[in-house]
Amino acid sequence: MSKFELKLPQMGESVAEATLTAWLKEVGDTIEMDEPIFEIATDKVDSEVPSEVEGKLLEKRFEVDDVIKVGEVVAVIETEGEVSQEVTIEDEPAEETGATEAPEPVVELEQQMQTVQESVAPAAADLSGSGRFYSPLVKNIAKEEGISFQELETIPGTGKEGRVTKNDILAFIENRGANGGSKAIEVQPKAEPTPHPIQETAKEPSRPSTVAVKDGDETIPLTRMGKLIAHHMTESVATSAHVQSFVEVDVTNVVNWRNKTKKSFEEREGEKLTFTPIFMEAVAVAIKKYPLINISLDGDNVIKKKNINIGMAAALPDGNLIVPVIKNADQLNLVGMAKTVNDLANRARNNELKPDEIQDGTYTVTNVGSFGSVFGTPIINQPQVGILALGAIRKVPAVIETEEGDFIGIRSKMFLSHSYDHRVVNGALGGMFVKAVADYLEAWDVNREI
Repeated sequence: MSKFELKLPQMGESVAEATLTAWLKEVGDTIEMDEPIFEIATDKVDSEVPSEVEGKLLEKRFEVDDVIKVGEVVAVIETEGEVSQEVTIEDEPAEETGATEAPEPVVELEQQMQTVQESVAPAAADLSGSGRFYSPLVKNIAKEEGISFQELETIPGTGKEGRVTKNDILAFIENRGANGGSKAIEVQPKAEPTPHPIQETAKEPSRPSTVAVKDGDETIPLTRMGKLIAHHMTESVATSAHVQSFVEVDVTNVVNWRNKTKKSFEEREGEKLTFTPIFMEAVAVAIKKYPLINISLDGDNVIKKKNINIGMAAALPDGNLIVPVIKNADQLNLVGMAKTVNDLANRARNNELKPDEIQDGTYTVTNVGSFGSVFGTPIINQPQVGILALGAIRKVPAVIETEEGDFIGIRSKMFLSHSYDHRVVNGALGGMFVKAVADYLEAWDVNREI
């Protein structure tokens, strides 16, 4: 018999921890290879974590609602055969292996993430002098609700080692409101040197007044994902200087080619050919032409991304959005792009995406035309610097220029709306990029083989 440590896997470069939301197995249960053991939630996605071995669940190291760092041991599984790692539950792992310690890059990443969060929304509670551990979720709630350091320190924690959980702080907020307690003590900020123009922090938006609920009104609590999306959107607006460029595109050739090809494509490949992979191919080509769209801003440094990973916003049945990522999109032909797009879209609708499939995006595309919108002004998906909205394709009268003269004809047209971060992407680059996408679509070869 040997024992296998099941650790919280790496879930993307920007994710350093997750919350345990449910155990799917109990101690003593038999476990199959790749069978889900527990569920986790991050600020990006909810996911199941499968077992890497067959055996029996011997020990749970964390409880529901505990915050777990990447690389920490969550469960111990007893196996019949030998496995590559073997531990003794009572003893600490050998010092040279460092098995249960988070690697240095993870620790450094946590510090960077905390610095970014503090720069975007200054905390009402200064936790630097606290001897207690507070998870990022608890800290964010404290910031949003204006809970002071003194108040936070008085909240009794029901989590592991007395940690304050989400339920603890929400219960405190509810009781404080019921007792008519005041909001956080106003603390005068320390004088700081004038920030660099590119790093200047946006003022925290004022909190809206309480909405009066009248007879017949229905109160619908935000879902967990809804809260995360709301926070992500307001944070993006506070971080990036949004500006938009719009281009009208004649996609008549694309429409005619797809109508001619889609039936034979589905018979041959067993996949539907939608417009999405065509648009994704056009975006990938434009990014290769203008690589400074494929960047992120880190303080005074621009990080130019090596890989072109295009996120595609997908609507979920509950109305929320999720953004699965097409990795190395520029390396896929149209058949590969169509298969990848269909697979990610189907699994997104069924809540079957893996954490790493929504990570590491470098540019995002969203299809507002699927809801009938002619165009939109999308919000940038941080830490990216651009996002493209695809409008509805419509048949419209248009002037057609020919060598024999101009005439009016019916053409299939759509609008492309490009939102970009004006801190690092100027109007020329933002406009040329979206024009490159349009030019690629308008020059589509109606005789193209696939």
